[in-house]
Amino acid sequence: MSAQDTTAGDNAGAAPNAAATGPFRPANMALTTLGLALASFMQVLDTTIANVSLPTISGNLGGSSSQATWVITSFAVSMAIALPLTGFLTRRYGERKLFVWSTLLFVLASLLCGLANSMGLLVAARALQGFVAGPMYPVTQALLISIYPPHKRGQALALLAMVTVVAPIAGPILGGWITDNYSWEWIFFINVPLGIFSSFVVGRQLKGRPERLEKPKMDYVGLATLVLGVGALQVLLDLGNDEDWFNSPTIVVLAIVAAVSLAVFLIWELTEKDPIVNLRLFRHRNFAAGTLAMVIAYSAFFAVGLMVPLWLQRNLGYTAIWAGYASAPIGILPVLLTPFVGLYAARFDLRMVASLAFVALAVTSFIRAGFNLDVDFNHVAMVQLWQGLGVALFFMPVLTILLSDLEPHEIAAGSGLATFVRTLGGSFAASLTTWAWTQRSTIHHAQLTEHVSATDPAIQQTVATLGQGDVQRGAMLLDKMIAQQAWQIGFNEIFHFLGIAFLVVIVFVWLAKPPFTAKAGGGAAAGGH
Repeated sequence: MSAQDTTAGDNAGAAPNAAATGPFRPANMALTTLGLALASFMQVLDTTIANVSLPTISGNLGGSSSQATWVITSFAVSMAIALPLTGFLTRRYGERKLFVWSTLLFVLASLLCGLANSMGLLVAARALQGFVAGPMYPVTQALLISIYPPHKRGQALALLAMVTVVAPIAGPILGGWITDNYSWEWIFFINVPLGIFSSFVVGRQLKGRPERLEKPKMDYVGLATLVLGVGALQVLLDLGNDEDWFNSPTIVVLAIVAAVSLAVFLIWELTEKDPIVNLRLFRHRNFAAGTLAMVIAYSAFFAVGLMVPLWLQRNLGYTAIWAGYASAPIGILPVLLTPFVGLYAARFDLRMVASLAFVALAVTSFIRAGFNLDVDFNHVAMVQLWQGLGVALFFMPVLTILLSDLEPHEIAAGSGLATFVRTLGGSFAASLTTWAWTQRSTIHHAQLTEHVSATDPAIQQTVATLGQGDVQRGAMLLDKMIAQQAWQIGFNEIFHFLGIAFLVVIVFVWLAKPPFTAKAGGGAAAGGH
């Protein structure tokens, strides 16, 4: 059956897509799955692969360190803006065509990134790369759900969950290795063959997949307020720490713009007949509860992934690559267990499986809350390894729950909206965590120095010993030791809070109904059978 165009009328929002017009199976399921997974891996990988290469990139292109951070920020802002548009774009162009063109444009943007000879061109190319990357993950999710039979959808979501976990971990390690052994341009050039292969395979295998398209009118007010609100909010989050937050006029202006724009966006989208972002999806109980659980848990997980490498480098003196090695074991258990989670998790109440995941994540956070400056590499790596157990059990059940009561034609839009909110949650977590760590460390430094007196004979002896007779040098080294202890106490406090946050998420998971009670045919619902 060929694709069929229909004009959007009063019932445009209810027009079904491929998932409702009958089952479609590609000629080679394994090859199609590989193509979809590679595209998602490539897209998620690029959110972190440039992080460790920023000093090299700024040095080669003559940019400052603050300018280099826009290599990351421009990608994140553009992707955050594009994610909620996924539903509109799939209705207009279809999931297969949107996937193929997004992937090919991602290849082109990656090529432009590698060829950039100035920081301005690189930032512009990264912005394009982020924008076209936005629909890739939710569309991949929707395509996987539509081509797999109901009893195997859990496996498909588990595979995508594994990619989501492993790619950000592999990014800094792979980026550092490529930069050290070749040149930074290749962190972008490697996307070219992967993207071409993926788009060719998926486009070919899904050719003839039935889709019914609409021609929804463009919601210009919704689009403008979305771009302005999300853009201002993302820039505010990225600049907040450097600009001393609301003590800066720039941050105040950004906050006002973001608040007003997003308020108008919410009111407009909830009342608009044909909104560009369908916020009415939150009427579904499982989507609302699952998305809330996903946002909070992912934000806490993102904070862990940010804090551990920073702590290893700042407090324990690890290099960037060794911090990556110590953090990497978190990906081992997800890789090993994901096939089994996909096969067997759906035989149980997925709310229970997700609860076990959050308990595991909470326990490892509480263990880190007891870390000190003498902890060794093996201990850090072992805690990372066991955190992977929670990660392996986390994504697939929560994804299945939040998608389970959506109508088939709502899955791409729902996935895009959930991923968008999750991405914003990660941005909030990154900014708020680093701010809180700095604030708590400053407070503890002041408290610790209150107990240090220059007239105390024990302190004088310590200073003399540290400085080997040089009092000034000894005082500086003592202050450095106090600062390290202050940072450590702040680190421990934040992980204690993160452990509590993971436990709180369990409450939201149990607000959802078991996926198998959702409507028949509701997309991922069968994943719970």
